[in-house]
Amino acid sequence: MFVLGIFFVLVTTTTACWTRTGLSPWRLSRFKYLVTFGDSYTDESRLEYFIKHGGVGPPPGTILAESALIRPWARYVAQYADSLSLHNYAVAGAVCSNEITPRHFTTIASDFPSVLEYEIPAWLAEHSLSPSGNGRRSHDLGTNTVFAILIGTNDLGNAAFLTDSQVSGRLLHHYTECVYRAFDAIYAAGGRNFVLMNTVPLHLAPQYAADGTPATRYYPDKPSNLTQVAARIQRDTASVNEIFRYKTPYELLIGQRYPGSDFALFDTWRMFTDIYTNPHLYLNGTEELTVDDWSHHCSVAGTDCVHRHNNTSPDSFMWWDELHPSEQVHRVLAGEIVNVLDGSSEYATYWSSR
Repeated sequence: MFVLGIFFVLVTTTTACWTRTGLSPWRLSRFKYLVTFGDSYTDESRLEYFIKHGGVGPPPGTILAESALIRPWARYVAQYADSLSLHNYAVAGAVCSNEITPRHFTTIASDFPSVLEYEIPAWLAEHSLSPSGNGRRSHDLGTNTVFAILIGTNDLGNAAFLTDSQVSGRLLHHYTECVYRAFDAIYAAGGRNFVLMNTVPLHLAPQYAADGTPATRYYPDKPSNLTQVAARIQRDTASVNEIFRYKTPYELLIGQRYPGSDFALFDTWRMFTDIYTNPHLYLNGTEELTVDDWSHHCSVAGTDCVHRHNNTSPDSFMWWDELHPSEQVHRVLAGEIVNVLDGSSEYATYWSSR
């Protein structure tokens, strides 16, 4: 009876949801502002600001520098869609909530700033500025602003769920619920257009892969059983992605958690897997293409760093270092996010409660 009830509700709400083949309000020309939250996969220089200012974050309205190392996907989206203005609140090292998987960063004598406790409030503080500040209040959050969250690499990795280092009693569903709580706060402020990017296949990253590297600067106490590490993180990332897959339409269409809003669920996992499986379709360096090695090698202590091929062919690699994607992968991801915003990405499923 319960299953039939769910089926009935979904059938009666089919006019409020669609997939790639249906009518969609997602049009790139509609958006003027892209607001992003996340970790090192998205950060440009916000953590660097914390480091340079004794653990204190930038005041509201501060214009931060672009990344001097790897230009992330979010900046490329703004470049590819020049009508978009990027407002990036991601912090390298971040988790969704420090009440679930806190990770201490000695350099700033504090936990890494998280999405829920820092990034969302930082955006709210800037949004509340008067128009005489940086004009954030002029954003029409319901129509021309889109919000994207890519988080999970640190939450599910070592020093967190992978090594059972989360706060006692916290489970994977607490992490996924945290992501929706972030959307709750944005929704309460007026946001109505959301891109939820699911977790990457971390078991393919050299830091966690079964045929990957031993201890790294990010995982200095890595155990010797690499297969066990890969299997555990593959299980956890796949599990939370399944939660995102089913919970997103449930919250919109049945739970009515975000009435009048549009969600795009982006399959980051599948896109990264496609790159890993068919690198010749995505990587374009001049040296042999590789998805198992990485470009920037450092010792476990984080010293003695060298680049493969003297950094003459970084686009030959899927990975910049043991954990982070290369800039070429960021470009590929950015291209697909542009397609998401235009309603045409093969990696996205679109849902609406309008």
